[in-house]
Amino acid sequence: MTSLTIHDHPSPNFGARRGGVRPDMVVLHYTAMALAHEACARLCAPEFEVSAHYLIDETGSIYRLVDENDRAWHAGAGQWGDVTDVNSHSIGIELSNTGTTPFAAAQMNALEALLADILARHAIAPERVIGHSDMAPSRKIDPGARFDWRRLARQGLSVWPEERCVSEVCQASFDAALDAFGYAPCQTPDARLKAFRDRFRGCDDGPLDGYDVAMAQNLAARFPVDRRDVNT
Repeated sequence: MTSLTIHDHPSPNFGARRGGVRPDMVVLHYTAMALAHEACARLCAPEFEVSAHYLIDETGSIYRLVDENDRAWHAGAGQWGDVTDVNSHSIGIELSNTGTTPFAAAQMNALEALLADILARHAIAPERVIGHSDMAPSRKIDPGARFDWRRLARQGLSVWPEERCVSEVCQASFDAALDAFGYAPCQTPDARLKAFRDRFRGCDDGPLDGYDVAMAQNLAARFPVDRRDVNT
């Protein structure tokens, strides 16, 4: 695995984590910009009021923009499990990518090294490494269908369904499984299906099918979201 070298490039866009919570999830993003230095400038510009804890460029260079102890402004409105203030509960990682091209090998190597370090230090379970689209499927599509989630799962840095057996096509069963895995029930069914497929089926299209149901049920059984009494 790639050794971890981090360059500090402080952003003024951060605040205190609300309620004194500590990071218990990681949210992955892409920048949707052509050049990493342009994305870095935006993430550090006060007028845009957006940031992340880390930015990884295509060469694998890692930039720390916000200290992990602080609350970066990367997630916005959304929910995972019972957590609605995702910014306070998470560490945000931006990957320099337009969303239309594969992620560079050096970039993925650096991400794996950074994730392994973060998960170990904060005792974060791999199922709590999610995409922006997972917590806000009606609003966001990153890190997108080109992102290799299965690669992360092989390293124990995310999760993947064990099997793809076909189950009965049942919207209620699929919805219940997504709820149990962590997707917020307040999102539209179409948005949740697209976010799920972008992550686990890579651009498969069409109506809900038995593979979707089986995969969602497998994930829900193995990785039920940690329900907690939270007001944030």
